[in-house]
Amino acid sequence: MEDRSRHMRLREWLIAQIDSAKYAGLSWENEEKTMFRIPWKHAAKQDYRQNQDAALFKAWAMYKGKFQEGRDKADPSTWKTRLRCALNKSTDFQEVPERSQLDISEPYKVYRVLDDTGRAAEPAGNPVISLDSDCSKALRETPLPMQQDSSLGDSNKAVGWSVNGRAYACPSTGTNSIALYPSQVPITDCRLEVRLFYHGNLVQNLVTTSPDGCFILQGCAPVGNERIYGPCEAKKVFFPRPDIVHLAPGISEAMTRLLPHLEKGVLVWVAPDGVFIKRFCQGRVYWDGPLAEHRQKPNKLERERTCKLLDMTIFMQELQNHRQGTGPEPQYTVDLCFGEEFPDPSQPKTKKLITAQVSVQ
Repeated sequence: MEDRSRHMRLREWLIAQIDSAKYAGLSWENEEKTMFRIPWKHAAKQDYRQNQDAALFKAWAMYKGKFQEGRDKADPSTWKTRLRCALNKSTDFQEVPERSQLDISEPYKVYRVLDDTGRAAEPAGNPVISLDSDCSKALRETPLPMQQDSSLGDSNKAVGWSVNGRAYACPSTGTNSIALYPSQVPITDCRLEVRLFYHGNLVQNLVTTSPDGCFILQGCAPVGNERIYGPCEAKKVFFPRPDIVHLAPGISEAMTRLLPHLEKGVLVWVAPDGVFIKRFCQGRVYWDGPLAEHRQKPNKLERERTCKLLDMTIFMQELQNHRQGTGPEPQYTVDLCFGEEFPDPSQPKTKKLITAQVSVQ
């Protein structure tokens, strides 16, 4: 007889694993069972135990038919990537980074279980959320006409915005909190746009919805080991060869000298609480954006250290102020400069050899 459990969705399968208490570290975060912990130890740690620390990821790979004992070579990194991608793409779960603990001896991530409409599952009633929490996860707010939801009652008028054409609505309650009625999509579904410039001229443009983000790098080969260089499913924007772009001879020669130092590039991605970047290349990379420490002198990205470029909570508060006429439009783009100090009051951005503009749509 066919095993019906083979047709469970990720939500059903994962909740069954939590309830089984079979995997160390996999447990409910609260009594209401609306959030759970999932062990997240890095394979590079000295005390990493594959049989225990990769057990859940291995189980998911086996359940999906991607790994079979005795047939396939064990690959804990790929197992982990596969489950992480499934969680990111699922509309049943939402990461809760403020509850995660990744710098302890037994690190874990926390995820929230969402209901069928994409809202946080609650024991009872409609969730009431402060303006600086879940509402902050909308990246760009564009007013749009919305039908009043009859379930809100005649006294509540819906205030709406869209992200990537998906509608979000908040009924006006006259308080500092609002009930959130999002469409069915998590923040990691938002599009990341990368525009690459040579000496002020646009040479590459990519828009990606990959939950693993986007690499900006030199060369045409894969970056390599996923455990070291980041998610294997990240999209790639390659630096074009200077000789195929119309540039002045001196500029072209300078770029030819710079590009070999940018081979491993940078990785940019969207997470529930913001936009992040990590530099892997030997060449220096500088940036400017909403969270930059300096406005009139360079901001350097440290190598292999994660840097937060955009904070969703701050962005959403600024956006709310702008809508109420009490503040300017918030900044939602970030500029990168490769090999040259930036910001640089002595030279405009258009005169830099290689720059990129990153924005979330």
